Amino acid sequence: MKRLDILAFGAHSDDVEIGMGGTIAKYVKKGAHVGICDLTQAELSSNGTVEIRKEEAKKAAGILGVTTRIQLTLPDRGLYRNDGAIKEIAAVIRTYKPSIIFAPHDQDRHPDHGHAGSLVEEAAFSAGIHQFEDSFKQPAHKVSKMYYYMINGHHRPDFVIDISEEMDQKMNSLHAYESQFIKSKHSVDTPLVNGYIDFVKMRESLYGREVNKAYAEGFFTKKPLLVDDDLLGG
Repeated sequence: MKRLDILAFGAHSDDVEIGMGGTIAKYVKKGAHVGICDLTQAELSSNGTVEIRKEEAKKAAGILGVTTRIQLTLPDRGLYRNDGAIKEIAAVIRTYKPSIIFAPHDQDRHPDHGHAGSLVEEAAFSAGIHQFEDSFKQPAHKVSKMYYYMINGHHRPDFVIDISEEMDQKMNSLHAYESQFIKSKHSVDTPLVNGYIDFVKMRESLYGREVNKAYAEGFFTKKPLLVDDDLLGG
């Protein structure tokens, strides 16, 4: 089992792709081992089924070059802070020993997204405590950095990552989720099947313009970022 450089958590499969699919593709190109962990099976989704969603998630992960995709079975619409969930997520962190973790930003129209971010934050802290017992009683692992990505939100981020060269991969990973984003005669009418991918592309375009790039993804941090390069570019 490969140790991961980056581990991105989402409440549902497609969350990570929406928020940071381009960043994942970018760092995979740089040689990083990147994993995605879906906390629920999205069993309450208006469209698609658990089985279809798993196949779509596998396809999307392949498009982005993800090293591993982990599927937990925490309850959809039930991502509340509890010992069992924290231990299960902490076990994933200790198993894959990532240097960096990403989780959903707490400002989002879907409560599960914000709850997922809080749960992962709790689990990451607990995973670094030597006396804390996770689901498999593994040794402690302390994550170096934790950042938060946007799903439905469009807020002013703390920093952005240029994904101009990876935007096509990001779009392709979203199109892999046909049940969620492609309207059909059998679809339940939701915001996701009404131009949602276009919204994501527009948002990343706006963030890109802020830094004179074609596309960028925005992120949040609860700790200051250390800039150790020469600010004058020398």
